[in-house]
Amino acid sequence: MAQALRPNTGGLFATDGKPHPLQDTLLAVTLVLGITSFVTAMFHDLHLLSSWTGLVGLITGAYGLWISETTRERFGLILGLGAAGVGFFLGMAHGGLFGGVVG
Repeated sequence: MAQALRPNTGGLFATDGKPHPLQDTLLAVTLVLGITSFVTAMFHDLHLLSSWTGLVGLITGAYGLWISETTRERFGLILGLGAAGVGFFLGMAHGGLFGGVVG
């Protein structure tokens, strides 16, 4: 029962009791970019925003997964990556990264 009395001093997503500021920042950025990309992908005219935020969200999420240390961090990163991926691909289908700007 001693483990039930130990305080969790590592942070919200750190289950090992150590702080992970870089991983937590990448998690937050990936989630925000993924949600933004997913929501804006539902609007045809916002394909530039959805495709770029999706692409950056995929990059930050992949790097975050590479350096993540706990399961909680990975869980949030996978959610952000999924949303960023869907938003990116729908944004690409609606016009892409440069559609309507060049040419």
